Amino acid sequence: MHRRNFQADGQWQYTARATLNLALAVALTGGLVEAHAQTAAAPTVQDRPTLREAFEAAWARQPEAQALAARRDAARAQVQAAQSLTPEPVAMELSTKTDRLNRNLGTREYEVGVAIPLWLPGERGRSQALADAEGRAVESRTTAAQLRLAATVREAWWSWQRAGTELDATRGQLDNVRRIAADVGKRLKAGDLARADQHQADGAVAAAEGAVAQAEGSLTAAQQHLRSLTAMPAVGLASNTAIQAEPEPPIPATPAADMDTHAELLALKDRAAVAEGSVALAATQSRASPELTIAATRDRGAYGESYQQTFMVGVRIPFGAGPRHDARVASARAEAVELQAQLALERARLAGEREAARARTDAARAQLAAADRRAQLALESRGFFDKSFRLGETDLPTRLRIESEAAVAERQAARARIELAAAISAWRQALGLLPQ
Repeated sequence: MHRRNFQADGQWQYTARATLNLALAVALTGGLVEAHAQTAAAPTVQDRPTLREAFEAAWARQPEAQALAARRDAARAQVQAAQSLTPEPVAMELSTKTDRLNRNLGTREYEVGVAIPLWLPGERGRSQALADAEGRAVESRTTAAQLRLAATVREAWWSWQRAGTELDATRGQLDNVRRIAADVGKRLKAGDLARADQHQADGAVAAAEGAVAQAEGSLTAAQQHLRSLTAMPAVGLASNTAIQAEPEPPIPATPAADMDTHAELLALKDRAAVAEGSVALAATQSRASPELTIAATRDRGAYGESYQQTFMVGVRIPFGAGPRHDARVASARAEAVELQAQLALERARLAGEREAARARTDAARAQLAAADRRAQLALESRGFFDKSFRLGETDLPTRLRIESEAAVAERQAARARIELAAAISAWRQALGLLPQ
């Protein structure tokens, strides 16, 4: 009897331990699977794009980037053509003469020759200079296109950052007013506050929820605009984290110290050099290229006669082009003058933008200092009034007003940080620097 009970107790304990181990294994497995799913769903640090990555992704989709290799090949081919021995390819001439169709007396003549175009005086050197200038213009035009795209990407990037910061601020305000509403609900049940106070607290929660919804809509719109430029995955753009500010550019010794290295000015300079090279080449090409002809002739007068061999050397010199040449030169000169004038205007515009961007950066830095101080004071005041409200020394409207003021101060401080980073980015843009 006792033995059977001991065996039953042992079996029960074994079954219980087995069941407990199985439950623990299932729980641990489920926890690991859930943790793995959360880790896979949450964006990692590598998934979060940087401004430079966004710019590079946007540039890879641009038509200028896709056609750059072909333009470089064309520029190299033009340089090789300017370095060749002849301005045009050599031509071969073949001709034959016979009387087989009329008298058929055996008259035969065969001629083989080559026509070699010749460079005009100074034409080859100016063609090489023009080809080199066009090769430089391809590179500077590409850099200028990158800088223009950088301005668009920077604007979309900081709009996205502003929207994310606004959403974070509104969510923080919503959490605070919900906490206040929960406190009011507890005190209403205790009889310390009236139902009107609960309505005021619930109204503040509803207003905060509306602000969060509006901020979420703005963030979605900013994300879509940035994605349309960069085609980046939505996972990376959904993780709007800390501000990724660009480094502040060094201040030049003189206002125009590095103006000549600006991409827009370099592109205009190279275009002007191409136009001036076209003027010089057009002035040289006052006529078509002369040709040197070298030919050999083999002929006979009739049947039975032996063939005779002759050689011929000739030069073909075209007359001047006249009004056509004058029109080409005038058109090229007008293009050069227009580009020189545009270069002067662009230099003045960029100098003004550079000084304005620097002034905006200084103003944004001062605004950030003031906003941070206001946010700090508002945070301390919120702590004071929160304590007094819990002690019943402050009424609910005053507490909600202090909470609203603190939320506005925190939001302005967050906006000031974004505006300073955006101002530095705009300053770098005015200096002609690509995103980093």
